[in-house]
Amino acid sequence: MSKTLEINDLNVTFNTYGGTVQAVRGINFYVNKGETLAIVGESGCGKSVTAKAIMRLISSPPGKITSGSITFNDKDLLLLSEKEMRKYRGVQLSMIFQDPMTALNPTLTIGTQLMEGIRQHRNMTKSDAKQRAIEMMDLVGISNPAERLQHYPHQFSGGMRQRIVIAIALICNPELLIADEPTTALDVTIQAQILDLFLTIQKKTGISIILITHDLGVVAKIADRVAVMYGGKIIETGTKREIFYHPKHPYTKGLLHSVPRLDMAEEQLTPIEGTPPDLFSPPIGCPFSARCPYAMKVCEKVYPSPFELTSTHYTNCWLQDERAKEVIKEVNSFKT
Repeated sequence: MSKTLEINDLNVTFNTYGGTVQAVRGINFYVNKGETLAIVGESGCGKSVTAKAIMRLISSPPGKITSGSITFNDKDLLLLSEKEMRKYRGVQLSMIFQDPMTALNPTLTIGTQLMEGIRQHRNMTKSDAKQRAIEMMDLVGISNPAERLQHYPHQFSGGMRQRIVIAIALICNPELLIADEPTTALDVTIQAQILDLFLTIQKKTGISIILITHDLGVVAKIADRVAVMYGGKIIETGTKREIFYHPKHPYTKGLLHSVPRLDMAEEQLTPIEGTPPDLFSPPIGCPFSARCPYAMKVCEKVYPSPFELTSTHYTNCWLQDERAKEVIKEVNSFKT
């Protein structure tokens, strides 16, 4: 299967008054054509920074992509000038930002905002752009699209605004869509409608999607593969089934155990004790070692390379080293 996007050793920092924040630290992942990759993790782990780095939207200063490569269709986006990047951004690469309530300009009609991008990038006439906008409104499930193009954002509900943001992102037929928390602040009924919309659009267009979320229910609904992020690093990747049914990293297991399930109504949720690492001075070893019940000395001193579990399942965890089994036995016997 061919890759739409491949990221290698990406590092992003932010210079602040308190020091340098190492927000993204040497991450690697890829997205195949026509698939949905979900990037999950708690707030502050670097998910949104990764998305903005792909789009080359890291504000400098204070942010800076210090190293790595972002290869889109065999072209390293980090080597492009800003002028060259504009030919990709919004055309072949599109992004849905977190809050649909603030993503739209309240002073412009929906039609103006929909047609702006396609007229700029595709050199369409106003009438052709309007027809394309009507088609996109219809695709995302907004009734009476020709009439509603004249309306302003405040005349739409939150769910409808999110659909419009999706339409704006898709109007130029991009090959890759980055959706950053697309269902945040929406009620569960609207969430389900938006997720079904993603599945429908992907089936019709074959678009690749990067879904950034902390909601594992959303991941279970539409993702093909999952990348688990913690402390600025990707610590485990695999298919949806591998991550949900055969998690290997203690943090991934902790995430799954902290989510309520219908089949464990009488059991208590198990929170992950401790706090995330300080990214002003991140640990040199595994970022989860301070919170991990199975942490060994090597975990604190050396960050592990990915251990290949299957052809699609990788984890950066020393517990997958054969030598760790004896250590775990000793720890467990000591506890008893």
